[in-house]
Amino acid sequence: MIDTHQHLISPDRFTYAWAADVPQLQGAFTLDTYQELACDAGIEGSLFMEVDVAPAESAGEARFFCELAMDPVNRILGVIAGARPEAEAGFEEHLDAITHPKLKGIRRVLHTQPDTLSTTAHFRANLRILGQRGLPFDLCMRQDQHARALDLIRACPGTQFILDHCGVPEVAANDAPAGEGFQAWRQSILRLGGESNLCGKLSGLTTYAADSQRNAKALQPYIDTMLEAFGPTRLVWGGDWPVVNLGSGLPRWCELTRELIAPLTPEEQQMILSANARRIYALHT
Repeated sequence: MIDTHQHLISPDRFTYAWAADVPQLQGAFTLDTYQELACDAGIEGSLFMEVDVAPAESAGEARFFCELAMDPVNRILGVIAGARPEAEAGFEEHLDAITHPKLKGIRRVLHTQPDTLSTTAHFRANLRILGQRGLPFDLCMRQDQHARALDLIRACPGTQFILDHCGVPEVAANDAPAGEGFQAWRQSILRLGGESNLCGKLSGLTTYAADSQRNAKALQPYIDTMLEAFGPTRLVWGGDWPVVNLGSGLPRWCELTRELIAPLTPEEQQMILSANARRIYALHT
């Protein structure tokens, strides 16, 4: 397995204001701890995912983890760095400052931001620059923001997008598979899946689920919909550690993933668990 969504939290180096009110995410979450869990779960390598640090620290975070990725012992195959495409100036200079052989993508967290953030002309122009540079953009938007996501993807046809956390469905409230909430999420995911420059990421589901839903039966409708929308060739997998500790925890999420995709052929499973990640994030370079 390749984990395309590994967070590492280093409060001695960086500031995580968003986590201040989340007791489960206080303190350091280190590479050593992650690797202990990952080894037992069959994870062969990871992509470090930016952790929404203070803007002034974003470039430093990218450079620090790109250097960690240079040592094969760390099994970090690449880095998805943070950036602020909403900035009217300085975006390309930021990209220049973090350019590195291990830089494999960019993310700007949007699910906690105003809907209008991604609608400005300079935001979209900056995302088109990512396409010109061959850098994918990880798109983290909630179920109720999918229409904004669709507009953004269509405005940047030359940029590769990856939809984080299955489009952040409201699993606990959605009452899958018959509930109105689930059906609304399903229809918007199918619309998003029609965009050829978008792939999906199987991650985050147990964090958004109630305790009673953290099982294969409750989550299967979400995986089935993602497969219907993107097929096995346009899906990757992510662990979302340590945020996944708010849900099932990483080892259990790995077990659940294997249960959820068990009906697929071995070749299709391998696409989702590793091969697609290598292609989409250009991990061969």
